[in-house]
Amino acid sequence: MVPRFCVQCGQMLHERLLPGDHRARRVCPACGYVAYENAKPCAGVLPTQDGQVLLARRAVEPYFGRWDIIGGFMEHDETPEEAALREANEETGLTLALDGLLGVYHDVYGSSGYSTLNVYYIARIVAGAPRPYDDVSELAWFPQDKLPTEMAFPHHIHQVLADWSRWIRRSANH
Repeated sequence: MVPRFCVQCGQMLHERLLPGDHRARRVCPACGYVAYENAKPCAGVLPTQDGQVLLARRAVEPYFGRWDIIGGFMEHDETPEEAALREANEETGLTLALDGLLGVYHDVYGSSGYSTLNVYYIARIVAGAPRPYDDVSELAWFPQDKLPTEMAFPHHIHQVLADWSRWIRRSANH
């Protein structure tokens, strides 16, 4: 969400097309500050064990009650890797090790209109037993041929799980 007032001087922002730009931006007429509408960074993990992935059932909106990949919004001082591991620990109680980057995906956060940039990692359990915490009501292991169909964030999550399935098949062949 783009602010209505300048974060530098407090003046009301006005929409205008900047030279060389292709879309209107909110600009401060007093100091020239430009309020860019950037995607919010998110990070998540796909804990993998014996060809299965651990998924979380959401206990909050958006997509209350649907299955989701473990993860969330990055803090301002975190790397994507740190955020993914923190979110996994907050939501599952697990200590994980990252085995690799699965991919980067764009989405919109529910009906808020917030654009998100989602970074996902393949991970393995280092310590702990999975238990639902934070904004999760249930955790369950799913094999690649029995993934739930009613997923949260359907714009990108089905592609993430398809990429995870390909990763599993490639790993089994090596």
